[in-house]
Amino acid sequence: MAYLSRLQLTNFRNLTHLDLGLSPGVTVYYGPNAQGKSTLLEAVYLLCIARSFRAENEREVISFKAANAGEQALVDGTIEKIDQRLRVIIGYQPIQRSNREAETLGYNVRKEIRVNRIKRTAGELVGQVNAVLFSADDIELIQGPPSGRRRFLDILLSQADPLYLKGLQRYQKVVQQRNQLLRFLREGQAQTDELTFWDDELVREGAWITWRRYEAMRVLTQASMKHHEDLSGPEESLEIEYRPSVLLGLDVSETENNFREALSAAFHRERARPVTAVGPHRDDFYLMIDGADMGVFASRGQARTLALTLRLAEAEFLSSIRGDGPVVLFDDAFSEMDSSRRYRLLEKATRYEQVLITTTDLNQVNDFFGAGANYHYISKGQIWHSDQNGNISEYPVSSQEDDFESDQAIDESV
Repeated sequence: MAYLSRLQLTNFRNLTHLDLGLSPGVTVYYGPNAQGKSTLLEAVYLLCIARSFRAENEREVISFKAANAGEQALVDGTIEKIDQRLRVIIGYQPIQRSNREAETLGYNVRKEIRVNRIKRTAGELVGQVNAVLFSADDIELIQGPPSGRRRFLDILLSQADPLYLKGLQRYQKVVQQRNQLLRFLREGQAQTDELTFWDDELVREGAWITWRRYEAMRVLTQASMKHHEDLSGPEESLEIEYRPSVLLGLDVSETENNFREALSAAFHRERARPVTAVGPHRDDFYLMIDGADMGVFASRGQARTLALTLRLAEAEFLSSIRGDGPVVLFDDAFSEMDSSRRYRLLEKATRYEQVLITTTDLNQVNDFFGAGANYHYISKGQIWHSDQNGNISEYPVSSQEDDFESDQAIDESV
C-alpha cells in the first residue's frame, strides 16, 4: 500500500507556491478549466514516472515569469509505504541562452531528482511508487497512432520492472547509433561491415523487449477482456492482438533469429531511407470487437470504454506484479460517459489506496461518493476545502507564504 501524503510545489506552471496535505482514499478537485487541477495531477504523476504527461519539452513546467527571473521549479512529495517513507524532490533549474538563441529557444532546464536527499536517475525513481492516469486524451490509445500504444506498454513495463526500462534505454541508443551509421553509408562515409556490431546489439536488445511485451500483453489481454465485459456487458467480444514488426518465435532465442532475417530482408529499404526499419520501435497492438478493428471502426463511446478498459488492466497488472497498488489519477476523464458506466468504473478504481480526481462538474462524482470522499475547490491556483454539495471553506488550505523545507533541500542539490 502506498500513497502521497504531502505535495509541495514552487513555480510549477500556475501553482507558484503550494503546500498540500493528502490522505488515502478518494480526493476530488473541482473547479473551472485552467485553474490548476490538471497541473496538480501532473505533479503527482511526475513524482512517480519522472516525466510529465502534458509537456512536450520539460522547460514548459516552469512558470514563464519564474524562468525569466532564473528561479527554479520544485516538485516535492512525501510518499508513505508500508515499510518506509520516501521524500522525492524533482527540481528544474532554468538555463538562459544567448540573446540570439533566446529569440527562438528561450531557455533550457537542468533537471535533478533526489530520493531521501540522494541523487537518483529517472530510471532509479520509476517503480518506487506506481501511478495509473485516466485522461480524456486516452481515446488516442484506441484511435491514435501506434506510438501512443507503444508508450503505454513501455510505461507499464518500466514501472513493473526496472530491468525493462534499462533495456529500453539501451535499445533506443542502439537505434540512434544505427540510424546515424545508415546515413553515413548512404553518403559513402562508412562501410557496410560496420553495421555488424550494431545489428548484433539491435537484435539482442530488441528481441528481449519484444518478448517482454508479448508476455505482458498476454496478461493484459485477459484482464482487459474481464474489465470490458464488466463495463459494457457480455454482448461485445473483445480481443487484443499484439503485432510486433518481428515474427515471434517460441522463445527469445528463436525471436532473435527471426529478427536477423527481418533485418536482412529490410537491408535495401534501409539503404534507401536511412532509418532502422524493424524492431520494437515499430510494434503495435490492435483491439478488436467481434473481429472489427476498433482503431478504424470504434464509435467515440466504444473508444472511450476501451481506453478505460486498458487503464483498469494496467492498474491490475501493476498491483499484481509489484505488490503495491498504484496511485490512481483521473484527469477530467468522465466527460461523455453515462452514469451507469461511470459508476462501474469508479467502483473498480476506488479499490486502490489513493485516488485523485479532477473534474469541472462536481455532480459527476458526488452522487457516487457522497460524504465518502474529500472535496477541494480550485481557483487561480488556490485550493479550498469543500463539502460534497460545493460549499467551500472561508480560507484556502494552501498558503502562499509558507517557507518550504524543500527550498533548502534543492539548493543543496540543483
